[in-house]
Amino acid sequence: MSTATDPGGALPVAPASFAAFRHPGFRMYFFGTATAMLADNIEHVISYWVIFQKFHSPALGGFAVISHWAPFLLFSVYSGALADRFDPRRIVQLGMLIFMSVSIAWGVLFLTGALQEWHARVLLTIHGFAGVLWGPASQLLLHDIVQPAELPSAVRLGATARYLGMLTGPAVGGVLLIAFGPAHGIFINALIYLPMILWLWKAPFAPKHRETATPAVRGFADLLATLRSIRNNPTVLCMVFLGGLAAFFVGNAYQAQMPAFASDLGHGDPGVSYSMLLAADAAGALTAGFVLESRGLLHPAARTALLLAMAWCIALGTFAVVRIYPIALALLFAAGFLELSFNSMAQALVQLSAPPAIRGRVIGVFSMAASGMRMFSGITVGIVGSLIGIHYSLPLSAAVLLIAIAILLSFAPKAGPGHDPC
Repeated sequence: MSTATDPGGALPVAPASFAAFRHPGFRMYFFGTATAMLADNIEHVISYWVIFQKFHSPALGGFAVISHWAPFLLFSVYSGALADRFDPRRIVQLGMLIFMSVSIAWGVLFLTGALQEWHARVLLTIHGFAGVLWGPASQLLLHDIVQPAELPSAVRLGATARYLGMLTGPAVGGVLLIAFGPAHGIFINALIYLPMILWLWKAPFAPKHRETATPAVRGFADLLATLRSIRNNPTVLCMVFLGGLAAFFVGNAYQAQMPAFASDLGHGDPGVSYSMLLAADAAGALTAGFVLESRGLLHPAARTALLLAMAWCIALGTFAVVRIYPIALALLFAAGFLELSFNSMAQALVQLSAPPAIRGRVIGVFSMAASGMRMFSGITVGIVGSLIGIHYSLPLSAAVLLIAIAILLSFAPKAGPGHDPC
């Protein structure tokens, strides 16, 4: 396998803002990816709310995070290897069909009132396996859609689409929950996957970018070989470490505990308060999506991503301890802005630095770190929160993460060649 070389910590500049949007296929990819991630996270909001109301178990909320992300930790590299070898369109479709099936199963259980804890555990786990099928393949697909000159813009916008869906999904899920109730809301959610599934059926983007034969899928051996292939790339290594640390200590575990935060803030109806908190997080992400791709206001670089992640820690840690509702909303807005900014920047740096022949595997390594390690945030925020309280577990986790990123920053590559690897 070839080894990626790294000219420095900065990403090549795209010829123009939103350049990839000039390609009709990418526009469909962007909106399809955003809506699919929207549906994924709507399911989280509705299912987490019902689980909280029915079982009042922080530990089950922690399990929701663990079961969702454990498949990413165990199978991301294998999934990326499959995307290297087979048509990513079909792998994405399979993942989305599983997502739809899980949403329908939730709806039936909600409607009949038959939901038990073991049902929740099984469905949450299956949902996680669908996500790991979809993730690396959907990221690899954009390399078959746009021209090489458009790749920097496409990678940034593709990452933005995923995080926009991830952070707007909770807000839309809150609206569906209030307007239609959990059962009908999650049935509606199942339909949101259909446009992307149908578009991919005949989308003219077969995997033609591979100039050499793709290595066979070899399971654990792929992980070791891919790690060897990127060990001399300081930017990729730093972004993998950043993604892994952020996922391990905080991840998105705070969203599973958001009903409890809303209840403790005591601002009017808890359901409305819950939706507004999620909407503030999403609004911050929407703002960041425009900033990242407009006028180069946040030029992608490893050190920039690290500094943004440190600010994210401060915003979330402060949110967990405040008791004033408007301030909590403002802090979540900042957290949404910062999370999309550093995560999409890290993803862009990794994808553009990966050797083309094993790009799916490299994406899989990053996904294993940035997504799979979120499994442990279910412990650091959720299960520890059941012991000491979520108003203590979240700021404690954010503080430890802040220190870890500060240490990583001291080793991060600077612009220009010749710097020590991270």
